[in-house]
This record gives sequence, C-alpha cells and structure tokens, in this order.
Amino acid sequence: MDINDLRSIVTVVGLLCFLAIVGWAYSKSSKKGFEEAANLPFAEHDDLGAMSDTSRPR
Repeated sequence: MDINDLRSIVTVVGLLCFLAIVGWAYSKSSKKGFEEAANLPFAEHDDLGAMSDTSRPR
C-alpha cells in the first residue's frame, strides 16, 4: 500500500461522509427540526430581545 492508495481511500471516505450529511439534511425526518430552528428568530417570547430606551444605562 503506497501513499496513492491511502489518498484514494481518504477521498472515497470523505465523499461518502459528504453524501451521508446531504442525505440527512434533506431527509423528511429532519424537516420538522429544521423548520423549528428556522423560526427561532421570530419567536414572540425572546429573552434576549432589544432593550427599550428607558432600560438602557446612561
């Protein structure tokens, strides 16, 4: 086994990992979690929301 065989194996493993991540990201089972995460910035009860003018220190 020389260095080129090792490079080929690493390339194939990397491609398979990439395809697995893409398959997971586009699977129907993860859709609900991604939709919830996408709507987090629009949540009504935001604890870290903008401060009002009266609550800012001077």
